[in-house]
Amino acid sequence: MSAEDERRLARVALTWLAEPGTRAVHHLVERHGPVETLALLLDGGSPDGWLHTTVAARSASGDARAVAAEALERADRLGARLVTPDDEEWPAQVASLAAMRLPDVSRRVDCETAPPLCFWVRGSWPLGEALDRSVAVVGARAATGYGQHVATELGYGLAERDWTVVSGGAFGIDAAAHRGALTAGGLTVAVLACGLDRPYPMGNAALFDRIAETGLLLSEWPPGAEPLRPRFLIRNRVIAAGTRGTVVVEASARSGATQTARRAIHASRVAMVVPGPVTSAMSVGAHEFLREQSKARLVTGVAHVLEEVGRIGVDLAPLARGPQRATDALDDDALSLLEALPRRGAMGVDRLSARAGVDVRTALRKLSLLEQLSMVVRRDDGYALVAPAKQKRAVAETSGRPVA
Repeated sequence: MSAEDERRLARVALTWLAEPGTRAVHHLVERHGPVETLALLLDGGSPDGWLHTTVAARSASGDARAVAAEALERADRLGARLVTPDDEEWPAQVASLAAMRLPDVSRRVDCETAPPLCFWVRGSWPLGEALDRSVAVVGARAATGYGQHVATELGYGLAERDWTVVSGGAFGIDAAAHRGALTAGGLTVAVLACGLDRPYPMGNAALFDRIAETGLLLSEWPPGAEPLRPRFLIRNRVIAAGTRGTVVVEASARSGATQTARRAIHASRVAMVVPGPVTSAMSVGAHEFLREQSKARLVTGVAHVLEEVGRIGVDLAPLARGPQRATDALDDDALSLLEALPRRGAMGVDRLSARAGVDVRTALRKLSLLEQLSMVVRRDDGYALVAPAKQKRAVAETSGRPVA
């Protein structure tokens, strides 16, 4: 076995011995390398008591190196590959997890947020390239029709603009975002909390196959690993740090989606929330996250998302505007004259200028302009308003043209 193969085998074995994200293992690998770290742990040399206990328990059920070798063979039969930090396609941005510290947490799953030791990948795209321009879209499994519509639109719109859509492959919002990206013919990545050969939920098996054909299935756990509950939170740190930003579309009061967004903030990524109906239980968590997290951004569509994660000064969302009116291009004097005219009948220039507070000379000039714009008509007894329907037709002619 070559030195490179030995390092790869050791990384797989370490991921089996201790759950991904374990900081003590990460520090040992950084200091000694994966091969020496594996030997140290198997000899009982763990610096942490709980890690020593975990390694001993796992070792009692099998030989770590043999388990790793079997996982590599199983992945090869599955058509999957192992990607490590030594490979060119490794996504460098996940290294930021080394500095992630979630405040006010006590559970081990919230404290152990170290970078991955390796990834299992199914799909032909280079992993680093796929995640380079990526946005995570996550949310409730029990999504409403509103939430699924929004997630599909976001997935489609991002993919259409050559952004990779990343999610967790779950029912509801995740699946809607993946399907939106697939419909647009774009790239999508499903980050799993189990082995690639037993994707969860099984009801999305056909979706996972579609994703593997044109995008990527990604996991830190070797083939055969079960989708245990804590692994979803461990997985979420990769979704948060591996993308440029995370969008939450619907989240209940206790939601893994908001946990992903929280990790995004502490990984120095953008956390975004799509608002929902205040009467919906599926929006409670999303709205509370917006209230509690000052760095969270409210977004309502693809344009807002791209403004947050795109290039400064380039990917700006257009300003929300109401319907254009024929009077939008008028200055204050012209508007004053228009407002001073009676709704019915005509009015002479002298009386009109006095009523509008505009001198006669200016009034004549502005009235001539208003007449050209088909907003007023000159009669023998003065000036009168043109019917509103005719004024509306002036919008197209004056759009974007300043009026002096």
